[in-house]
Amino acid sequence: MTVPDNNILQFPSAAHADRIGRLLIPERLTEARLAARITQTELAERIGVSRQAVSSYEQGDKNPEPSVMARIAATLKQPIPFFTKEVRADFGKHSANFFRKVGADTKRRNQACEVYAQWLSATAHAFDSIANYPTVDLPSFEPRGGSYDDDEIEEYAEVTRQHFGLGLGPISNVVRLMEAKGVIVSRYRIEGEGIEAFSYWSGSRPFVFLSSMKESAARARFDAAHELAHLCLHRWVGSEEIEDKDRLKEIEHEADRFAGAFLLPAKSFPNEVYSPRAESFIDLKARWKVSIQAMVYRAKDLGLFDDRQVTNIYKQISYKKWRTVEPLDRGPRAIPFEEPLLLKRVAELVFQSGRYSIDTFKSDVALSVRDLERLTGYPFGEHGAEIDLSPSLK
Repeated sequence: MTVPDNNILQFPSAAHADRIGRLLIPERLTEARLAARITQTELAERIGVSRQAVSSYEQGDKNPEPSVMARIAATLKQPIPFFTKEVRADFGKHSANFFRKVGADTKRRNQACEVYAQWLSATAHAFDSIANYPTVDLPSFEPRGGSYDDDEIEEYAEVTRQHFGLGLGPISNVVRLMEAKGVIVSRYRIEGEGIEAFSYWSGSRPFVFLSSMKESAARARFDAAHELAHLCLHRWVGSEEIEDKDRLKEIEHEADRFAGAFLLPAKSFPNEVYSPRAESFIDLKARWKVSIQAMVYRAKDLGLFDDRQVTNIYKQISYKKWRTVEPLDRGPRAIPFEEPLLLKRVAELVFQSGRYSIDTFKSDVALSVRDLERLTGYPFGEHGAEIDLSPSLK
């Protein structure tokens, strides 16, 4: 029997409050609010205080009363210790986050994802003193000019395959390959948003978030390869470039081109494309595990079809209603999703070693069990403190 995770309503003791100098660490409240994608006004309405009160909490000018603190924790779905612990160390300074879109319409989503990135880095770093992550082994490139041209990208995708010791055939598991090369990958449930994936560096450690809301494994593989492109091609890119919509469009094109070239090599894939008919790509999809539409686009890049043929193929795809759901996306023959395993395996190794207990880890990281499970894939909710109910003789 286990104790349920009800620590959302546990308020810190007076001694603990004296030790940290205040009950609430303002930055943690801001983090949790941004992760929940709500404004100060919306939080204020939900917990029954003024917007000015919430602002004063986040500025560090005022501490909430215990009853208000309990409502904050319940509303933002974090345990109270989350709000009273300093931000944990991670692997180092964060690079720019590579989001597909920027601007006012995606601001809340991107801010939330920036918080998820901090949480993932800190969670992974909590294991770093005990477990050895795979050594980071990614090639790094810079453009010969201000940006990459298509020929450079084709070359660098080929070099990356050679660096990883891959041949010219399909890659069996892109996510597992990235993890073996030192990338920490998380498939996080980002609810109610159209985000597909994003990546960043924390110090010298690369991270990738993949959305668990994706319904096509083939498209999710392309997302993973797209983020690998950012890690290899764009480590030197700053936030100011990403905030420039025209430059971001260029960066995204580069990552898409790299992903296509990495997954579908120019020296082998063309040999298997034999017809400008949509149906001819079904077996190719089963073999290469790339979406039909991405393969058609790659065939266009390689000059295998002219514009008229490509337009005709896309018309076939629309007629067959394959735009959103293609063959092999659902059903018994569906291509399986590639789930991250590295962080889960590290957690298992560390906890089984006895050098770090699950309860101590949960206390140190101070995130909700829900978020810990989403970030790592490890079933923390199944491992609460045991209650001994064994009877004994008098």
